[in-house]
Amino acid sequence: MNSLTNSSVLSKRQEQEFIHRGFSRRSFGRIAALMGTGAAALPFFGESALAQLSQVRNMPPDAVKINANENPLGPCPEALEAIYSAAKTGGRYTYELTSDFRETLAAQSGVMPDWVQAFAGSSAPLHQAVLGFTSPTKGFVMADPGYESGERAAKFIGAKVVKVPLMKGTYAHDVKAMAAADPTAGLIYICNPNNPTGTVTPMADIAWLADNMPKGCVMLLDEAYIHIAGVPFGNELVAKGKDVIILRTFSKIYGMAGIRAGAAIGRPELLQKVMPWSAGALPSTGMAAATASLKSKDVVPVRRKIIGDVRKDVFAFMDEHGFKYVPSMSNKFMIDVGKPGNDIVMELRKHKVYIGRVWTSWPTHVRVSIGTQEEMDKFKTAFLKVMAA
Repeated sequence: MNSLTNSSVLSKRQEQEFIHRGFSRRSFGRIAALMGTGAAALPFFGESALAQLSQVRNMPPDAVKINANENPLGPCPEALEAIYSAAKTGGRYTYELTSDFRETLAAQSGVMPDWVQAFAGSSAPLHQAVLGFTSPTKGFVMADPGYESGERAAKFIGAKVVKVPLMKGTYAHDVKAMAAADPTAGLIYICNPNNPTGTVTPMADIAWLADNMPKGCVMLLDEAYIHIAGVPFGNELVAKGKDVIILRTFSKIYGMAGIRAGAAIGRPELLQKVMPWSAGALPSTGMAAATASLKSKDVVPVRRKIIGDVRKDVFAFMDEHGFKYVPSMSNKFMIDVGKPGNDIVMELRKHKVYIGRVWTSWPTHVRVSIGTQEEMDKFKTAFLKVMAA
């Protein structure tokens, strides 16, 4: 047995809790790896490590980078000013910045501050929720295609994963099928809007699922792209005390992917199942920038329109040329290229255009992020050439 696991990462109480949930002691090394500082090196850790194309080495400086669902607009002016101010006091542990962030997000979400837990992005609470609620006897249920980070974390620690196809036509989560997919599920993961399709599941369906999950199951509602879609948040489900944890990130509409800020919102006793696997202070620049972004009255509506206008333009191009795609309400969409998607990915690279990855269940689809209008114009030119070849 790994001595590091016993002495430095897992307490005796935690070991007993994992054993009670069906883990063997042989699992402790992997659990410790997921908890520890080496997690960033694991193959499923976060969007950047998942997307084969988001870490391309030696990418040309004039490349069109529309592969990782980033926001090329970057932080808003208020956030940049807050980052500068926070950086000047970066030699201190400014815990009060995290408190300010929690209080601001809680007030906007209609919950008390202890129902909000701050993180450096939303990847950590996603993985820690997998640790907190799944096990060899408590499965992880997700949509297919869907964002794979939680799936890979679950498989890494030995939890069963059940994948439920999106609904035909709407590409929304099939909530009734998900509710029935695993009678002993520990965690049902809903990404709304979904990644990679950018499609929205109606809040009424999500609310139904919250009331009809297997006994003891928790819903992890990932709202990374919710601001872009302009559809209702799931805050009310949490405020009503449902078995729901909401994930939020500032990497998308707020343009802070490289700065790192996020949160989990849920009942304190649910968040306690997530928190034992976290430690340390959060980046003062991320917390200050996130709070400033929340307080900005313009950043969300202005950016939603900018992204929406560029998306509308590229969809018009798709329609004009008869290409098949999934209508999205987010900052990415899927194109059915009618051939192995990875072939198109590699051909576009020859034109200095870098798009997203391909999902196993949809092998002829590629994911394209919405960039600036200039970037999407270059994408359109290159895509026509590649598809005509």
